Amino acid sequence: MFTGIITDVGRVRTVAEANGGRRLEIATAYPLSEVALGASIACSGVCLSVVEKGDETFAVEVSRETLSKTTLGVWVEGRLVNLERALKLGDEFGGHIVAGHVDGVGQVVRALSDGDSLRVQVRAPDPLHRFIASKGSVTIDGVSLTVNEVEGEVFGVNLIPLTRTMTTLGDLRSGDRVNLEIDLLARYAARWQETA
Repeated sequence: MFTGIITDVGRVRTVAEANGGRRLEIATAYPLSEVALGASIACSGVCLSVVEKGDETFAVEVSRETLSKTTLGVWVEGRLVNLERALKLGDEFGGHIVAGHVDGVGQVVRALSDGDSLRVQVRAPDPLHRFIASKGSVTIDGVSLTVNEVEGEVFGVNLIPLTRTMTTLGDLRSGDRVNLEIDLLARYAARWQETA
């Protein structure tokens, strides 16, 4: 489990085909001596298990299923990646409940400066847009954000200067594809309504 509060921006060091999927090596500032093999790290919103580690890099394996449902299939060497280690009991809970299970890929419709902030509009794929509510939470590339407004399948968020500089989202441009995870509570509420 994660909170959507990014604690490092890593960089993809290598990309290789492996076991029908991909193996990524990611450079990080995390003290990897404290990260166990098998530990979960959210990589731009995707929960992945550490399969190998070095002094400054860790490796993950990505299945075909994950490649088909996220942006990881187009990642290349040099790409910046939002990183968050799994939540530990007693950690500060600053964002919202994030599973690291991407629900779909959205597309940036517009990214406009608004003073020091960046206002971003994203088109959510059907049926995800039905679960995104104004003033609710959404995760974009692993970052917990508050939804400002929703109009049909497009929703808007506001990135404050700190979010712009501490994550990869400050570089978003129209046409960019992003990993989306809807709010866990919205998902379960919708499922409950379907079965009630």
